[in-house]
Formats: sequence, structure tokens, C-alpha cells
Amino acid sequence: MTRARARPIRVLVAKPGLDGHDRGAKVVAAALRDSGMEVVYTGLHQTPEMIATAAVQEDVDVVGLSILSGAHMTLFPRVRQLLDSMGRPDVLVTGGGIIPVDDMSALQGRGIGKLFGPGTRTSDLIAYIESWAAEHLDA
Repeated sequence: MTRARARPIRVLVAKPGLDGHDRGAKVVAAALRDSGMEVVYTGLHQTPEMIATAAVQEDVDVVGLSILSGAHMTLFPRVRQLLDSMGRPDVLVTGGGIIPVDDMSALQGRGIGKLFGPGTRTSDLIAYIESWAAEHLDA
């Protein structure tokens, strides 16, 4: 489902699993907000079901997951699958963390957007989301 952008890009930032390190997610959320996007931060210890449900309830365009636990090969696809089953295949699922390059490629092959590693500039994240939105939301 594409729609003309009548509102700012809406992004849900989430920390799935048991990882308790949320500084990076908070920095990203603040940068996205400061760039003009509307940001919903769900906090720590979210299940994929909680994340997908919040994404649908908040009518977001993008879900950004911060995963440092090594569970990226399970968590990203599960959130994508849940969003698809909830009728929201249009939501971009992206994110970052400590993810090997080969795993990033494999996840992108499974419908996940571009993924980012430690040290990525927030301006690169913003540019990616804005570019995606221009292609998918402004039609």
C-alpha cells in the first residue's frame, strides 16, 4: 500500500529480546526525530509480536530494530512475517547492530531493508529512510 505523504515519516524504534543496551537506539530515535520524522520508541525487551502490534497500532511507515544480541537472523524475519500477516507488507523493516555482512545480505534477501553496523552516521540512516520514503510513500 503506497500513500501520498500527508504527514511526516513515522518510525517505530524497538529493542527486541533480552539485550539491555539501548543507548544506540535512543541516539538513533533522537536523530530521526530531529530530522522531522515522528518517532515511537518502544523501549527494552520487546517481543516481535509486541513490535509488530505497536507498528500497526501506530500506523508507522518504518520499523527500526536495534539488535546486539546475535539473534538478528530470527528477530528481523519474525517481525517482517508478523507485519505481513497483519496486512502491513508496506512497512519497511530496517535496523542495525552487530550483524555480520553475510547475514545482512541474507536478511535483505528475505525482505529486510538495508542494515547498519556500529559507527554508522545517523545522517546515513536518515538519508536511507528519506530515500525509501520518497520512492514508496510519495507515489
